[in-house]
Amino acid sequence: MSRYTGPSCKICRRNREKLFLKGERCFTAKCAIEKRNVPPGPQSGVLRKLSEYGRRLREKQKLRFLYGVTEAQMQIAFKKALAQKGVTGSNLLTLFERRIDNVLYRAGFSLSRKDGRQFVLHGHVSVNNAKSNIPSRLLKVGDEISLVPGVVPSFKLKKERIGERNHPTWFSFDEEKGSIKILTFPKREEVDIPVDVQLIVEYYSR
Repeated sequence: MSRYTGPSCKICRRNREKLFLKGERCFTAKCAIEKRNVPPGPQSGVLRKLSEYGRRLREKQKLRFLYGVTEAQMQIAFKKALAQKGVTGSNLLTLFERRIDNVLYRAGFSLSRKDGRQFVLHGHVSVNNAKSNIPSRLLKVGDEISLVPGVVPSFKLKKERIGERNHPTWFSFDEEKGSIKILTFPKREEVDIPVDVQLIVEYYSR
């Protein structure tokens, strides 16, 4: 399955909650959830109750869209998480959190994971002093991400417009120098995403 290229706001409306897929727009009155918090499509006034399969599918799709990955990438990540020691759901989230595009977003150097992915694809990021243009690359403890010298991050977080962002403790960063260092792997309680990972595990284990 190819990457989703349709309207991002419809995804939030379908899930009836903000998934912060549009960056700065999600923090303004233009946000689709703020303007019209109803599912897309013809409105009958009655919301259809999801089946157990539908609930699991929706959580899986929500995680896909949050991190901007394809179905093939989801399946590969789940197999890796299943093979690792520990809780499969937590392992799955840790794998996605370790992606370069997500770390840039978490640190505030991009307004969304999509912006972070574009930033990496344009060759503006290096890992351990070597250029990297693979947004899905998984970072290891001790890896250091830095912006290529001379490049001004056009997606740098505008705090005066969006406000302060809570930064995770599993990496350190220097906003002025444009560098991030991975200190440890994130734990489940540090990953603040509105997804029930147990339902996702059940979806792929059926």
